[in-house]
Amino acid sequence: MKILVRTIVFTILVPGTVGGWAPYWIAHSGLDGLLLGKAMSSLVTDIVGLFFTAIGALIYLWCAYDFVFIGRGTPAPFAPPKTLVIRGLYKLVRNPMYIGILLAIIGQGFIYGSPLLFLYAMLVFIMFHSFIVLYEEPILRKMFGYDYLAYGKQANRWLPTCCKDCQDSDCCEE
Repeated sequence: MKILVRTIVFTILVPGTVGGWAPYWIAHSGLDGLLLGKAMSSLVTDIVGLFFTAIGALIYLWCAYDFVFIGRGTPAPFAPPKTLVIRGLYKLVRNPMYIGILLAIIGQGFIYGSPLLFLYAMLVFIMFHSFIVLYEEPILRKMFGYDYLAYGKQANRWLPTCCKDCQDSDCCEE
């Protein structure tokens, strides 16, 4: 129960800020008009935006669920999973949680008609990538050793694949 509460608080404070409050603020700050011009919003861009935002949120929530109930930890770096999570979306890609947040930001770019949000998404991607390479992956290699190295050979960092370099053709089936 404590892990679940920590995950909810972390989700509201960190991904909620990066993927929700910040995009809302950027879209309503008036900076789009000053810097890039405001894109027109339409029913099509709203539907595309809602789709990306909803898929992004669902991806994050699925991964957070796996962290809590499979990994027995949280998405927060200060209380990480105790077990390496390599099921669900993690079977296909090593960083689906970050991908979910990025999709939510991109979706809001469509909803708000904000070109600046697409630039923000690129900046967030660079920050995520740097954090992963410089901090997260070294820690995971230290925590999980060979298991993480083997996992790294089967799942790409950003682009989903079905068990890259896998000898077993049924490896992607649950």
